[in-house]
Amino acid sequence: MTGTQEGEETAVAQTTYTVTGMTCEHCVASVTEELHEIDGVAQVSVDLATGAVTVTSSQPVDDEQIRAAVQDAGYALAAS
Repeated sequence: MTGTQEGEETAVAQTTYTVTGMTCEHCVASVTEELHEIDGVAQVSVDLATGAVTVTSSQPVDDEQIRAAVQDAGYALAAS
């Protein structure tokens, strides 16, 4: 059988952002939870040491949605 299983989302976009202010696993969990609430976000991967947050989505996600979610978690995106 080929293709995706029913209910699986196919990734179409993967973008990495730098989030400032995260210092612990609770910070990671907060950012991850907020980002997962955005429609289309399929996966969030966070590297606490570098602040790198990779968002994989099934549809394009606006950077402002990402910025707002990170701010709701209490953190900020680094200037790009």
